[in-house]
Amino acid sequence: MQGRGRLPRLAFLSQCHRSLYASLSVNKNRLAAISNITSISHHNLPTYHFQICSFRVSAYRMSTPPPPTQLLFHHDASLATHTTTLLTITPFSSLPAPDQSLFKSPPTNAFVLTFPSTIFHPQGGGQPSDEGHITLTYPPSVAFSVISARHSITNPSQVLHLGFFAPSVPPPDERPLFTPGDQITQTINANLRNYHSRLHTAGHVLGSAVRHLLESQIEDFDELKASHFPDSAACEFRGLIDSKWKEPIQEKVNEFLAAKMPVEVEWWDEEDFRREGLERLIPRGKDGEVVKPENTDGGRWRVVRIVGAEVYPCGGTHVERTDLCGEVRVRKVGRGKGCSRVGYGVVPGLEG
Repeated sequence: MQGRGRLPRLAFLSQCHRSLYASLSVNKNRLAAISNITSISHHNLPTYHFQICSFRVSAYRMSTPPPPTQLLFHHDASLATHTTTLLTITPFSSLPAPDQSLFKSPPTNAFVLTFPSTIFHPQGGGQPSDEGHITLTYPPSVAFSVISARHSITNPSQVLHLGFFAPSVPPPDERPLFTPGDQITQTINANLRNYHSRLHTAGHVLGSAVRHLLESQIEDFDELKASHFPDSAACEFRGLIDSKWKEPIQEKVNEFLAAKMPVEVEWWDEEDFRREGLERLIPRGKDGEVVKPENTDGGRWRVVRIVGAEVYPCGGTHVERTDLCGEVRVRKVGRGKGCSRVGYGVVPGLEG
């Protein structure tokens, strides 16, 4: 083993250990398991090296997917602060490419954080992302500003929180100021959340109003999808809706708002949809197969019921009664390719 071009036995083992640790960040138990192989001679060194390589492969295979993020707003949308534990903090540049594609124009030195639970609503279902900030719980630290939350593409049950540390206190050497395992406090922008909730509930009120007025008037009528973004809020329907219906739709919307209809969250399985005569609302993919819900208790779908009007499978946030939407204005009715799009908006400034 002392011949030219060969490492001494112990040096070779040490180099293997260092290489393995650097490539895998394995824990002490795994290294100890390898170190237990003490009897070795020159003719079986290649075998030992093969065993290390095999261990490296199996270690990657043994890695488990990250735990799903519990969506606390599904159960209590009034939560504005929440204390939890930091699972991971990753520089944006180190994210897998599919996850990087979720975020447009991330700030310099952006990081992505994950947690076992969150009060941040990730963009999706037609609703924009929450914004807010995150601090260490004890002691309170400089804030990490969250500017966007999205469901991961590589791990769909996990929520990614994109943001940056306060510019006045840049991370030293671009290293994060938080460490996995830290207890942190999440705080959302409650005014922005309420605005988004008003828009989302108003979209369901509009959809209910159009269905009540036109379901029997338009052949093959159905509500297709909706956007609840402030600058592009609209509901789309199958069938052509004449512009003459704009005022009746506005009147029906006003009626539903004035009725102060409760907005309730329920959890349904397939049988619940069938029992309510709403099998058409069971979420399905493009292939027609039922799409099972993720990040939910008991594998059931979350549905939002506007009592006296309509039921929607929905993962978004809402106000508690229809009148809390404030003034809702029906805008342009557009038509094309057998479908119609009814725009709407809510009057901002009611967030206090």
